[in-house]
Amino acid sequence: MGKGFSGFVLKALGASDYMFTVTSRREITDKYVRIGFTGGGLLNDNPIHPTQWVRLWIPEEDDVHQRGYTLCDPNAETDTFDIEFAIHSGPAARWALAAQPGDEIGATVMGSKFAIPEPAPSEYVAFGDTASLPAINSLLDAIGDAPARVWLEWQYPSDKTLPVHADPSHQVTWLERVNDGQLLREAAEQITVAPTAFAWIGCDGLTTRTIAKTLRGNGHPKTAMKSQAYWK
Repeated sequence: MGKGFSGFVLKALGASDYMFTVTSRREITDKYVRIGFTGGGLLNDNPIHPTQWVRLWIPEEDDVHQRGYTLCDPNAETDTFDIEFAIHSGPAARWALAAQPGDEIGATVMGSKFAIPEPAPSEYVAFGDTASLPAINSLLDAIGDAPARVWLEWQYPSDKTLPVHADPSHQVTWLERVNDGQLLREAAEQITVAPTAFAWIGCDGLTTRTIAKTLRGNGHPKTAMKSQAYWK
């Protein structure tokens, strides 16, 4: 099954393709599934970094859909990792619900770059939801006991039971998704963020853009911020 024009463009830009194999599948909640994979050489070729993500090519009937997903607990020695799927109405969710050990899925790597800031920020401020929670967890793992404030959006009651890799020095606030991210946007308007802090934003497209604009409007330097829409 071809990857269409977007696949052609990625290949022309030097992206690398891999074939992942499913090794396990576990339901974390009624709306969240964690699937284990072997990477087909992925972690032999690409150094592990926080918030590392890949593009999966989701097959559905005679079509294929590209979706970005974060690697969870990657192990370079065994070339294994997990990927967590927030279950909603879409081809990726349908694929995840049906996936069984031995199934294969194509993936492309290009565009995943992130390094822990140096010198160390005074604190980390993160905004996300269940789609970007795996990336936020990998960030929290990487920063250890550095101070952090995290706002997470929930849509289903079970979302609030999802594991957050928070240290005692990390403050986590769950907010219900209403009016397309209104409470997250309001939280960004109400807080004070020091220019020496680092802001990480990964929500839906509108919310991500709005929060980034709010922080910049309050004087936060663009160089101390990472923002990327995780879904539309």
